[in-house]
This record gives sequence, structure tokens and C-alpha cells, in this order.
Amino acid sequence: MPTGVHLRDARQQLFDAAERVLLRDGPNALTSRAVTDEAGCAKGVLHRHFADFDAFLTDLVLDRAAQLESQAVALRESAGTGTVVDNLTGALTVLFGPIPMAIIPLVTFRDQLRERLRHATPGGGVAILAQATTAVSAYLADERDLGRIAVDADIDSLTLSLVGGGHLLFTDREPGPPVTAAVHRFVTSVVTGAVHRRPAR
Repeated sequence: MPTGVHLRDARQQLFDAAERVLLRDGPNALTSRAVTDEAGCAKGVLHRHFADFDAFLTDLVLDRAAQLESQAVALRESAGTGTVVDNLTGALTVLFGPIPMAIIPLVTFRDQLRERLRHATPGGGVAILAQATTAVSAYLADERDLGRIAVDADIDSLTLSLVGGGHLLFTDREPGPPVTAAVHRFVTSVVTGAVHRRPAR
């Protein structure tokens, strides 16, 4: 493996390498050596940019969590258009896509990483799940304000059901992630009682 490779935007290349290892081999295979081997650089490159491997992982998780913000914005912008079920189905499919679902167990099983993330985002909950929760809750509140969800709907309970149930639905990815129809059925079962149907014309 080359040791003298100069990485342009080294942090991002190391993040991308870690992501490939995660997706291919799972969180248990994610080590500093695996990351630098995947990036094609010396192990010292990682330690020039990060105090230690947990610092690297913390920034990796925060970087990938921040990328979900665009999906959160898109979900909120969809309020009042299409159907509530279709909008939530599309959002959950992205929020619990391959990368987020690879990061969640990484956070769950690394105590030091979880501790650092708590300091980085006080009160933010588990990274990725926190972003999904915030996005879904804000969207449901917007739809309630627009009259497409019942005014007395319990937004917190709906959000908990969608995010918690969605996470479980996407956790078992063998032989692959759930098909859109399965996600659609799940979302329908959660929100049917709260969604106002348009009168038939």
C-alpha cells in the first residue's frame, strides 16, 4: 500500500474511505488501518488530521448526519403536495438508507464515540436517529398546520412510531432493504387515523 500519497481534501477522502469500509464490511471492520488502506495512504495521515480514531469517527458521524439535513429540508418543502404517506415513504427510504443504517450500529456499540457525540451535540440524541426524528416531527407539524393532518394528532407519538418502526423495518437488510411497497404499507398503518382524506369529487 502506498505510504507517500498526498490526499487533496484528506478529511473528506478519509471519510469516503471509511464509508466504503462500513458499507462493504460492517462497523466491526472499521479500524484506522482499514480506513487508511482503503484511502491508499499512510496511517499517519489520519492522525495528522484527527487527535485519535474516535475523534475521526465523531467527525465522520457528524458529517454524514449533516448530509441528512438536505433530506429534512426536502421533506418539509413537500408539505402540502402529493400525499402525506408518499412523502413520508420517500423520506424514510432516504433517512434509513445504507449509509445511515451502517452508522447507527457504529454509534450504538462504541461507548467512546457516543460520549463524544453527546458532547458535540448536547441533547441531540443518537446521531442519525435524532436527525430523522427532527425531520419527521417538523414535517408532520407542517402538515397539521396545513390541515392535512388532524389538529388533535399527537405529533410526538406519530414521530416515535414512524422513526422507531422505520428503523426496525430497515434494520433487517437481508436479502436487501425493504421494497417501497412495504415501507408504504408501514407508513399507512401509522398515519391513517391522523391524515385527512380529500372528499371524493
